[in-house]
Amino acid sequence: MTLKVWDVNNNSSETSVIFTVAEKQVISLDHVLNYPNPFTTKTQFFFEHNQVCESLEAQIQIFTVAGRLVKTINQSVRTAGFRTEGIDWDGRDDFGDQIGKGVYVYKILVKNPNGDVAEKTQKLVLLK
Repeated sequence: MTLKVWDVNNNSSETSVIFTVAEKQVISLDHVLNYPNPFTTKTQFFFEHNQVCESLEAQIQIFTVAGRLVKTINQSVRTAGFRTEGIDWDGRDDFGDQIGKGVYVYKILVKNPNGDVAEKTQKLVLLK
């Protein structure tokens, strides 16, 4: 695409942009993080994806380093662009009890309306 413009003094400027239109992109995740990390009372999970302005189903599972599942968060995420707003977590397990301080592993699994799935795993630290 080439764009040429003129100002009121008839000076012109021209620029070009090259882009490719893809029919369908396989879902992928990038920049998966929780902030703050380490945290004491609450944290938020964020991720970037390549499904612009799609409504996504996100599942976050938090595990001990031994692999025991302590919390599952399921949330519908509406995005404006390629980033999500934060998904809150207060450091409590599925029964509402505060989990102990330490290092935990979390997995984010995201599904788009077509059923395509992507997942990433990261670490978080709870200080208390």
